[in-house]
Amino acid sequence: MALFAVLATQSPTGITADAFRRRLPEGFAYVRSLVDKGVIVHNWIRVGASGGLLIYEVESHEELNSLLYGNPLSPHLRFEVIPLAGVGGFDPRAFEDSAAAAGDVSG
Repeated sequence: MALFAVLATQSPTGITADAFRRRLPEGFAYVRSLVDKGVIVHNWIRVGASGGLLIYEVESHEELNSLLYGNPLSPHLRFEVIPLAGVGGFDPRAFEDSAAAAGDVSG
């Protein structure tokens, strides 16, 4: 499974602000269904800004894209996708090994 942080912001192009607000319940219901299924493992509304931050746990980037664009509001949203790795996925010794292999003995 892969984790992705998605920053979703409103970009209501091709729709009036009033029409966008009327459609918000559809988008919220879609997100709620993904939370209920365990696909979205965390979600937050951004205070003082439009949109939210959601953490998706999916099999692939392709699955994530499918879910993002399955949202009825997706034509009116902008997404920033950030792949995440758990702390256990980071090995600081890998940098030491790379530096040693390159002949860097500073430090």
